[in-house]
Amino acid sequence: METTTKKQARAAFRELPLGAVKPAGWLRNQLRIQADGFTGHLEEHWGDVGPDNGWIGGKGESWERGPYYLDGLLPLAYVLDDEKLIAKAQRWIEWSLNSQRADGNFGPQGPIQTVNNDLDKQQDWWHYTIMLKVFTQYEEATGDPRVVPFMLKFFGFLRGAIEQYPMRGWAKARGADLVLSIQWLYRKTGDESLLALANIAAEQTTDWTDVFHDFPYWRKVEEWDWTTHVVNVAMGIKTPGIRYELSGAEVERDAVHRGIDSLMTYHGQAHGMFSGDEWLSGTSPSQGVELCAVVEYMFSMEHLTRVFGEGRFGDILEKVAFNALPATISKDWTSHQYDQQVNQVICNVAPRSWSNDEEANLFGLEPNFGCCTANMHQGWPKFASHLWMGDGSGGLAAVSYAPSTVTAKVGGGASATIRVSGEYPFRETVAIDVELDRASEAFAVSLRIPAWCDAPALTLNGAELTLNVLNGYAKIEREWKNGDRLSLTLPMQAKTTSRNLYAVSVERGPLVYVLPVQENWQLLQKREKFHDWEILPGSQWKYGLLADSAYEVGESDVPYQPFDAKHAPVKLQVSGKLVRKWKMEGNSAGTPPLYPNVEGQETTALTLVPYGSARLRIGEFPLIGERGKAWKKKLE
Repeated sequence: METTTKKQARAAFRELPLGAVKPAGWLRNQLRIQADGFTGHLEEHWGDVGPDNGWIGGKGESWERGPYYLDGLLPLAYVLDDEKLIAKAQRWIEWSLNSQRADGNFGPQGPIQTVNNDLDKQQDWWHYTIMLKVFTQYEEATGDPRVVPFMLKFFGFLRGAIEQYPMRGWAKARGADLVLSIQWLYRKTGDESLLALANIAAEQTTDWTDVFHDFPYWRKVEEWDWTTHVVNVAMGIKTPGIRYELSGAEVERDAVHRGIDSLMTYHGQAHGMFSGDEWLSGTSPSQGVELCAVVEYMFSMEHLTRVFGEGRFGDILEKVAFNALPATISKDWTSHQYDQQVNQVICNVAPRSWSNDEEANLFGLEPNFGCCTANMHQGWPKFASHLWMGDGSGGLAAVSYAPSTVTAKVGGGASATIRVSGEYPFRETVAIDVELDRASEAFAVSLRIPAWCDAPALTLNGAELTLNVLNGYAKIEREWKNGDRLSLTLPMQAKTTSRNLYAVSVERGPLVYVLPVQENWQLLQKREKFHDWEILPGSQWKYGLLADSAYEVGESDVPYQPFDAKHAPVKLQVSGKLVRKWKMEGNSAGTPPLYPNVEGQETTALTLVPYGSARLRIGEFPLIGERGKAWKKKLE
């Protein structure tokens, strides 16, 4: 039984146990594609997480890559109920459980391999942090009685060591992830010593509240710093939220919102992420963003949703999940990028004005660095497991409307199964069916109403309900009956967002729309399964959008893999013109021209597709014509 005290009662929502939410429809298919690709077969084809990994008793890599891989493999296995994947994950779990020593420490005892190669195993807490997150998910999914005593014993060891060997480096920047596991165990046991340890770990963690509250990084960063490394930033944004659970200080909430606002002002990109081809890199649509940052930012938004219960974080989560995540992984999940670009017109071996090397935007097994090869697996499974949360009072809260089924105790103890259908975000209407194990039960259902939606509509069994939206959520409190059906309509209007130098991006609902460029995949290195590829353009990309263009929506069936430009289930027809002198700069598409010269060019019908479905694309367009027309149209 979970123990809750006033000190840990500040979170607005509660995570449901791993496995309570099951994906359906296109989302389940997406997870199946992932399982049939990288995640289900990486051990056989990549030595870093293969049989010699230190986290399963080998003499190979013994730092973060094994735990990273398991942090995605395990939730994928349980949300899919895939026995083969569960067995794969269990091998890692059993080795770690059996590795615990008398003092409470666990894991590989050999040399710890790190990026800097200067941290001894007692001083580097980062790899333990990842594995502890895995154990919290594993216990929730299975109830294995060994986990809580195992973690209590380790935290006893940690309490005796962390002040002598305080967190530094990666562990210091990412300390909130350690605090998460300590807080989880505290809620399970009520052990006050854990709360004291959580406060120590929070104090040793980088002061992200200070960084985000008065954000100092106003332009592209040119040199290394722990607080400008894009993955650290993506993880660090949740730190004030985790600290808020310990203190309740409003400055923590303020820091989160101010930080997100600053990141998007100075480094924001059309897909919902901020740039970072290792470090924060400004707003150019040809600057990259690392895949690790994408999945970690999603995880941060999931926990900020849990802590604050604000719809804004769900809006960001969806935008990143539906756009930035699928765009940087091949549609069959057998290759991925280290860095993606909003305006990505060629993926090849070439120097760019990035901090990373010339292979960073290739699609492959481990382009540039292998950290993303190990870490990318958590994105979709954790998104699926956080589609719904508990409200702490017997009710449920919908974080996103991707197809799913959630089963949970509600009200006074009834068992509810809620089925979400409708193929959102590729469609506007969501059906929510309520099944109860009794005739009726009183509880609340909180529905996230996205900020982009101007005219949401809700019916219950065909009768219209009034929506009162507070902090992005509409709460419906009533006595629900078995068989009730909610129908939520979220009308999606195509809109343009003005970006740097009056370029524009196009959005409709949570999806960003781009001009797909014909993809010519060229084999660069052949392996047994996971090859490396360059992608060369096979069609023209130098188009701007007319300021007064209309947007015509076309829909088709949602296919097994919806993130495929050729078979996109929703498309936009727009008007544009070829911009003759839009140049390449540094082996990437140059800055969209402020004054595009289109003299003599014909108006061309362009078909835009969802961002996540195009691996070559233009997502930030020069605006052709008077901005005033586009701006007024946006306000109408």
